[in-house]
Amino acid sequence: MARYGMALDYKNCINCKACESACKEENGILLGADNHRIWVGVHEIEGVFPNLSIGSSSFQPSQCQQCDNAPCKSVCPTNATYYDDNGVVRVNPDQCILCTYCMQACPYDARYIDDRTMTVDKCNFCSDTRMIQGETTTACQATCPTKVRIFGDLDDPESEISQVLRDREYHRLKEHLGTQPKLFYLT
Repeated sequence: MARYGMALDYKNCINCKACESACKEENGILLGADNHRIWVGVHEIEGVFPNLSIGSSSFQPSQCQQCDNAPCKSVCPTNATYYDDNGVVRVNPDQCILCTYCMQACPYDARYIDDRTMTVDKCNFCSDTRMIQGETTTACQATCPTKVRIFGDLDDPESEISQVLRDREYHRLKEHLGTQPKLFYLT
């Protein structure tokens, strides 16, 4: 099996929202809905007009970090949160009792309540839509016009993500918490 991860060349992000729209379309979520599996954080321009620091503005795409040591899994009383065969953190909606312990435990705020199913949901790297059909990309990666996202098998040394992580420096969010996230922010 694969061990999926994603590298984010976040400095290329233009906050066009194509990734968010593609994710919502892929997962049947209304485009205007506030609940979402992925999002783009915005660091606003610093300063006071007319002395603005335009270079201080940036965008940071984010989503479930697909932790190898996921705190959301360890607190789930019904084992609704689990790892699939590819190491993707998933949610079984039939077992979710909406206790929201996983939402509280997630240090990345990557979970939300799906109003349609009344369960907690999150990004699953399109495992139940694209991956199950043999696709090799996520909807957010496939639609990004500036190629911010690189998705692939971290255990395959020839995969694009493995090559990029060998060749470029990166950091992971809140790595000090020991969650071992599989989202890598390229620097």
